[in-house]
Amino acid sequence: MGLKAKTYMDKGELVPDEVVIGVVEERLGKPDLDKGYMLDGFPRTLAQAEALDKILSNQSKNIDHAVLVDVPDEELVGRLSGRRTCRNSACGAMFHVMFNPPKKEGVCDACGSELYQRDDDQEATIRERLGVYNRQTSPLIDFYDKKGLLRRVKGVGPIDQIFASIEKVLG
Repeated sequence: MGLKAKTYMDKGELVPDEVVIGVVEERLGKPDLDKGYMLDGFPRTLAQAEALDKILSNQSKNIDHAVLVDVPDEELVGRLSGRRTCRNSACGAMFHVMFNPPKKEGVCDACGSELYQRDDDQEATIRERLGVYNRQTSPLIDFYDKKGLLRRVKGVGPIDQIFASIEKVLG
C-alpha cells in the first residue's frame, strides 16, 4: 500500500482517500496509541477529516488540537528543493544545499556516495503539491477553526523557537 501511495506523491498528487484512510484507521486501532499520538499530514482533505471523525468516534477517541504551522510558499520551496539524500541506502544521510551542505558538492560526507535530489524534492513537484494543498487542504483550516481545535504557529525562524511555539499551543 505504501508503494501505491508513493506513485501519487512522486507526481505531486494526493494519495487517494481510500488508501490513506485505510492505513490511518488500522494504525489508530493499535494499543500503543492509547496514551496519545500526533498525526502529521493527515487529514489533507475534508473527506479525510470527516472519515477521521468517524474513525475516532467508533474508537471512542477525539481530537484535542489541530496545529497549523504557517509557512510561506516560497520558504517551503526553498526548504524542500534544497534537500539532498545519499544514494547509498545503507547510509541514507541527508543534506541541504543551504542549511547543511556536504563538504564536497554532490558527495556524502558520511560514506562518499553520490548525493541526489529525490523526485518529490524537485521544484516543479513541490509547486504542484502546493497548488494541490491550496485547492484541497486549506479548507481544513476553516473546518478545525469552526470546531475550536485550530492552533496557529508561525513556521519561520529557528527550529527551537518553532518547536517551543508548538509545545506552548499543545500545553
